[in-house]
Amino acid sequence: MLRKIIEIDEALCDGCGDCAIGCAEGAIRIVDGKAKLVKADFCDGFGDCIGACHTGALTIVTREAPGFDEHATIENLRASGGDEAVRRYEEAQARHAGGGLGAILGLAQRPAPRAGGGCPGSAQRELRRGSPLPLSPAGGPVLIPSELQQWPVQLRLVQPGAPFFKDRELVIMSTCGPLASAETHQRYLRGRGVVVACPKLDDTSGYAQKLGAIFADRSIPKAIVVIMEVPCCGGLSQLARQALAASGRTDLVIEEHVLALTGELKSVRALSA
Repeated sequence: MLRKIIEIDEALCDGCGDCAIGCAEGAIRIVDGKAKLVKADFCDGFGDCIGACHTGALTIVTREAPGFDEHATIENLRASGGDEAVRRYEEAQARHAGGGLGAILGLAQRPAPRAGGGCPGSAQRELRRGSPLPLSPAGGPVLIPSELQQWPVQLRLVQPGAPFFKDRELVIMSTCGPLASAETHQRYLRGRGVVVACPKLDDTSGYAQKLGAIFADRSIPKAIVVIMEVPCCGGLSQLARQALAASGRTDLVIEEHVLALTGELKSVRALSA
């Protein structure tokens, strides 16, 4: 079947093992000093391991692969890690808002399935806010002016060397960020170039190379990666690291800004290649 599954670039892998620890399904192991996808059936394709990888070796791709086999995954975890491994898997699935064979097999109870699958970033939740403003008719007044100064914005569509990148800082924005934060335009877009991408849902092949070509413009003094607090969003930071290495620059400052689901800025840190 055609589905999303993890892909590992062994050239970038340093064998730290963080991804194997982050994979509660036991789909990744360290073999001969490199991370390996030991069995496609054990990978659910939701990418929890991506945020654990500090070298950018892990990405989610869409390709032909066997479907995720939860029954085989649980049995493998029981055989290889015992009850503790199964418990960890069950806890992970509870966090992911997943359901499935755990209850059938007599394992720990977990919540009934909810739309969104197994990724923490896909779990449904309500963020309570005030009443919406009434909708204005077409051509009505602009309540808050836009700070966007370019088009297009999607990373796959923009071109390196575009005039709106020159002599400006660059924002690399997760697709969900502008919806989470009401301050996106004022805080991040004003006076900056921007590209938008999703490391989970996009086909990211070529993204690092394109970003590297954009970074190669030495008139860009700084790049800001704006991601959400969910694990899979960390893949955007890894792409930025790869791009920095590909650009050959050592003077470019890159920061990672992590937004809470409610829009607050949770953390800021420097990124390096």
